[in-house]
Amino acid sequence: MRERIGTGTDAGTGNLLEVSELSVSAGDRELVSALSFSMAAGERIGLIGESGSGKSLTATALLGLLPEELTVSGSAQLRGFAPNLLTAGDRSMQSVRGDEISMVFQEPLSALNPLMKIGAQVAEVMLQHRTVPNRAAARRRAVELLASVRIPDPAQAAGAYPHQLSGGQRQRVMVAMALANDPQLLLADEPTTALDVTVQSQVLELISTQVRKRGTGLLFITHDLAVVANMCTRVLVLNKGRLVESGDIEQIFSAPEHPYTRALLAASDLSATDERGRLFTVQTAAGYVPPALRTVEPAAPPAQRATAGAGEPALITATGLGRTYHRARTTAFGPRPVVNALADVSFTVAPGDRVGIVGESGSGKSTLLRILAGLDQPTAGQAIVAGTPIAGAREADLAPLRKELQIVFQDPLGSLDPRMRVADIIAEPLLVPGRKLDARGRLAEVHRMLGLVGLEAESAQRYPHQFSGGQRQRISIARALVNRPRILVADEPVSALDVSVRAQVLNLIADLVDEYALTLLLVSHDLSVVRHLCERVIVMKDGRIVESGDTEQIYNNPAHPYTAQLIASSLELSEELATPH
Repeated sequence: MRERIGTGTDAGTGNLLEVSELSVSAGDRELVSALSFSMAAGERIGLIGESGSGKSLTATALLGLLPEELTVSGSAQLRGFAPNLLTAGDRSMQSVRGDEISMVFQEPLSALNPLMKIGAQVAEVMLQHRTVPNRAAARRRAVELLASVRIPDPAQAAGAYPHQLSGGQRQRVMVAMALANDPQLLLADEPTTALDVTVQSQVLELISTQVRKRGTGLLFITHDLAVVANMCTRVLVLNKGRLVESGDIEQIFSAPEHPYTRALLAASDLSATDERGRLFTVQTAAGYVPPALRTVEPAAPPAQRATAGAGEPALITATGLGRTYHRARTTAFGPRPVVNALADVSFTVAPGDRVGIVGESGSGKSTLLRILAGLDQPTAGQAIVAGTPIAGAREADLAPLRKELQIVFQDPLGSLDPRMRVADIIAEPLLVPGRKLDARGRLAEVHRMLGLVGLEAESAQRYPHQFSGGQRQRISIARALVNRPRILVADEPVSALDVSVRAQVLNLIADLVDEYALTLLLVSHDLSVVRHLCERVIVMKDGRIVESGDTEQIYNNPAHPYTAQLIASSLELSEELATPH
């Protein structure tokens, strides 16, 4: 049993952590302002707020890892550690990081050393802090820790490199490393944002089980209020670096006192809509009623409307689609392993349909989209999209499809050319052969589209990096719709956005789909998003369709065990608040 350093200043309070007047500044600008809170041993606290609210800066300050250009003031006292965490020297903090305080980061692939085997990285944490007698003991303990976080074949995983594990397995490794030395305090910074719903559910259960078992304090940072309601007993709400509200989960989420907390709740709750059937946003949150205060259940989604193409031939037809890939050889003369990304996929989409495609990573969703968009060729079967056959088509044959189908991608910053002004980005699709608009006409179209997506005309002369993430996604939508396509494909369009911006973008997509009578294909790992926007859903697993049909019917009565697992793993705010924890 290791000895704690010093006696600390909290002996009288019994608290694990006491933070007082924590402030972080960049020059004259305060990024975190006079934040104060306490944490009891074993307590689980959620720290919520939008991007830029100061959540991650708070955790980084507690670890003493703020960039040199930032200044910090205030005090943070950890039980058994006498120095102030915010001002302690690096040598003192080295004995605390990974030992008394550990952190699980959002992206494990960037947090793990790509050149070290997994077992060696877990062992290094214990060797660094001398919590094991020798390297052999560290290696044995590393395998035990990998087994404790339920990694299949932990001995084999210990000998693998990070890139050889899945995203969920890498995050389990991060949890194992963080808990290797039985820390008093675990900081988790958006640890499940990039994971599928089933993997997210497993990792959250794992973290919860481990901290309860060890009596570890948990500070859980996220913008997902459903996750906080699932994991934590208390919540701190940050807005622009200031603590605006704090208290028990049930109290804060049932009867929020601060308008910003109400706004976050309203934008997070995809089960609640206004009188127009649109999601609540920060601006419209005054009319929102939290789940606990509703006298009746939220209205069911509206009945399926008659689509613009009722009675018309299918706009998209997939028949027996297959796509195989060959991986690199594992031996010099062995066969190249075959990956069946798609296998016998068949379905139709009528004009005006709103269809959601759900499934875990590797289920074939992205491969299917690439084929439908004419960006990849099937190795079996045929797809006909807006009258254009895809299989065997040359690029010249796909020109009509380019006008009829457009895509909005997950990461707008990665899909917008950083060297082009917004006017040129949106106008680029208008340069296709057959359009006879001059420069003035193209600019008029750009201004019209900017207005439709809620941006000022002056935005046309700016560059992508000068906008927020939500604004960049609006620009992506404007570019996709400027040529007035019949089909809009949205590939995880809101997964990278804050909840407040997510609601705005989902409302925008719904409005434009209605206004333009678009056919919508929406891919998302967030099942509540699909449920809100789509009338039909296709469930994919291992390259095959396992279930498809009416969205509400499938969500309420899933026929396939995999669909039931997806739905059970999905966290919804209203359900989490109704479930005692």
